[in-house]
Amino acid sequence: MAFGAVSFGCPGGTAEDVPPWRGIDRSVLCRLHPPPRILQPWPVDPLDGPRIRSAVLQALDEDLGMGDVTSLACIPPDAASTARMNARERLTVAGLAFAVAAFRELAPNARILSRVDDGTDCAPGTTLLEVSGPSRALLSAERVALNFVQRLSGVATATARFVRAVEGTGTRILDTRKTTPGWRLFEKYAVRCGGGVNHRLGLHDRILIKDNHLSALADAAPDPVTAAVRRSRAQFPGMFVQVEADTPDQARQAADAGADGVLLDNMPPAVLREALALIAGRCQTEASGGIREDTIRAVAATGVQFISVGALTHSARAVDIGLDFLP
Repeated sequence: MAFGAVSFGCPGGTAEDVPPWRGIDRSVLCRLHPPPRILQPWPVDPLDGPRIRSAVLQALDEDLGMGDVTSLACIPPDAASTARMNARERLTVAGLAFAVAAFRELAPNARILSRVDDGTDCAPGTTLLEVSGPSRALLSAERVALNFVQRLSGVATATARFVRAVEGTGTRILDTRKTTPGWRLFEKYAVRCGGGVNHRLGLHDRILIKDNHLSALADAAPDPVTAAVRRSRAQFPGMFVQVEADTPDQARQAADAGADGVLLDNMPPAVLREALALIAGRCQTEASGGIREDTIRAVAATGVQFISVGALTHSARAVDIGLDFLP
């Protein structure tokens, strides 16, 4: 999604109600808005071929430079090989289209067979993809193909573990904006492959009033939370408004002010229950802040609707996947 095509959403208003920030096309600012007071986790469009190819071309250029000198020196130009991309640990796969694009870029006539789909839970030894073609091309594309699939499958695998940890509670797992620069859409796609739900794409598609916003409004009347919600409603009517609350009292203020959602930050389960009782079902609830795989079920047991986990994208380990050439 290009920055110039961002939609801010202003149901009931017009494009003229939105400040004319430089670089923003005001004619599109009233599209794709989440309905007011209705939970709508923001969808990430399916990854398209041109976006994948662009990322792969950049990675190949970075890796190949003037050429793969080892393969050029050692491998005859007419040599052909078959290789299999195999899982070496249990994982949830994501990003196979990037591997296909990498091999196809260097070997347009290669025979490529995907053996599983993105989102599949794979046991060690599972073949994810098989490719046959010129040996030089397969060797030159190997690392780029693996880098994409290992990294994105790592995000999907981490997400799947958190999803399994809250199974049966009704709580759903959200991602965050704590993504690798330039890879946000890719990593949010991988979160979906792991069974998670995408939160906002960026600063443009949902209002999230955080602690620093409230600190900047310290003197606002009647209180910073209420003032921030009111100003958000006035500036962007109809856009989803969420408030980050550090205390149960802030959570109550946000619900009283008519916020669509409250993010309950760094609250232990007992405090979460207190905050949820004060909100009393008046808006969407989300817990966040240092929540680990071994603590998340206790958080989910409070009845919170969503739990956001930054570690899905900022700390996911690249999983062990190898490309094995057949004899």
